[in-house]
Amino acid sequence: MSAADIGGLQTFPTALQERDAWLEPFDWYAEMRERAPVRYDSERETWDVFRYEEVKEILANDDDRFSTSPRNMDGFQEPPADEGFMLDTMLLQDPPRHDKLRSVVDDAFEPRAIRELEPRVRTLANELLDEAVAETAGEFDIVDGLAYPLPVIVIAELLGIPRDDRDQFKRWSDTLVRGAGKGVDPETFVQEQRQAGQEMAAYFLDELEKRRQNPQDDLLTTIATEEGEGGQLSHREALGMCMLLLIAGNITTTHLITNAVRCFDEHEGDLFATLADDEQRLSKAIEEVLRYRSPVQAMTRVALEDVELVGETLEAGDGIVVWLGSANRDERQFSDADTFIPDRSPNQHLGFGHGIHYCLGAPLARLEAKVVLDVLTDRLSAIEVADADLVPVRSSFIYGVESLPVEFDNPA
Repeated sequence: MSAADIGGLQTFPTALQERDAWLEPFDWYAEMRERAPVRYDSERETWDVFRYEEVKEILANDDDRFSTSPRNMDGFQEPPADEGFMLDTMLLQDPPRHDKLRSVVDDAFEPRAIRELEPRVRTLANELLDEAVAETAGEFDIVDGLAYPLPVIVIAELLGIPRDDRDQFKRWSDTLVRGAGKGVDPETFVQEQRQAGQEMAAYFLDELEKRRQNPQDDLLTTIATEEGEGGQLSHREALGMCMLLLIAGNITTTHLITNAVRCFDEHEGDLFATLADDEQRLSKAIEEVLRYRSPVQAMTRVALEDVELVGETLEAGDGIVVWLGSANRDERQFSDADTFIPDRSPNQHLGFGHGIHYCLGAPLARLEAKVVLDVLTDRLSAIEVADADLVPVRSSFIYGVESLPVEFDNPA
């Protein structure tokens, strides 16, 4: 079972069981903010938190009153040894262990290091766009053509693994972040996730061993060097680090880019043309995408002590889902919260989380989205989403669509 679903924290609420509901969950969020801003779901045995103030408070108090580790949850059972590494990532660790794990790769994701990647990211974006527009006449799929392959190639290059394995990476990543929705057989679901995790683990075990034998200038070598006696990582932590970086390094950015194209298309006027050659406005628009259609809609926490929130008592050991997608539409924090305002300022969204677990890869995701959208608006005109039935990705926390065909004129 994936780390996100351990303990049942991230199964879909009843209101979002139907797949179409996950395409536009925002009316339900609004209802919950008004009627039940903090509520206990007896079916999922977890608390849901919907308003900005309470969501931010929980995220800000990691390691004090709340934990990211499901090991602190009442009724938690340790997973089998062959998949326990999924718990040994910084995503599911509290300080001080979280800080030690993060420090291993922190330098590679510092803003200065990420800025140095821009020429390479731009070259990749242009190459992928060349391939995409060459294969069709005036239409291509943003997901398949750009939004998926680019971040996978970038994170693969940082790790030091072949870009040609990207289809395999996508299969593993999609399986591990998928949610168990309505009509999904639980045993089949768990088995598929377990198999994907084991296959990915075997892949990285082999790659880590290669780096120990033949060090390279890449993140896998950094991780391999820190593994074992004298290093900062246990065997399972090294493996978990590799898997987390690959999954988190591509899934979120894929949907940030795709959601941006959706938002720009839905906005009145030709926003693509308006944002062309205006880096500052494009950056602001990307921040609004992170608020309006957050690629990550929910995160999990566990109460470490009894906590009072909006008249409800969350007891120590209770599981919690904080709904970032709802917090980012909270009218108490954002004026015209249900309107996409590309130059919104200030914009204190929670799209990348908050506090000590703020997304490590946020600078990379922002860079990749900015470069891809800049290339699109520079090289294509009259961009619009083609008439198609959009299908949401089946994940209980990742938000996006499986495919997004766009039409355009005049490729340059």
